[in-house]
Amino acid sequence: MAIIAVTGYAIAANEHIVIQKDKHFSVKILTVKVGDWVSFKNDDAFFHNVFSLSDAQSFDLGSHGQGQARRVQMAKEGTVDIECAIHPEMKMQIKVMK
Repeated sequence: MAIIAVTGYAIAANEHIVIQKDKHFSVKILTVKVGDWVSFKNDDAFFHNVFSLSDAQSFDLGSHGQGQARRVQMAKEGTVDIECAIHPEMKMQIKVMK
């Protein structure tokens, strides 16, 4: 668990784990708080990618193989649409709240 400072006081950041299995994310919608981490773990025997082009937060975590994970910290409030560049049918949303 990470500690982050927000407007003069410290809060604990949580980590949420999303599994990539059978060309699906384990959740369709995930609600987290600003500062939380989201880890994407590949449980398939082939590569996956995780990226977002959302205004709330854009990133590309690159490709990762079976058993590997990539993580991102949610920096600001908003809705983040997540996709896999390798499997375009893989989609989910992260709703980031204060």
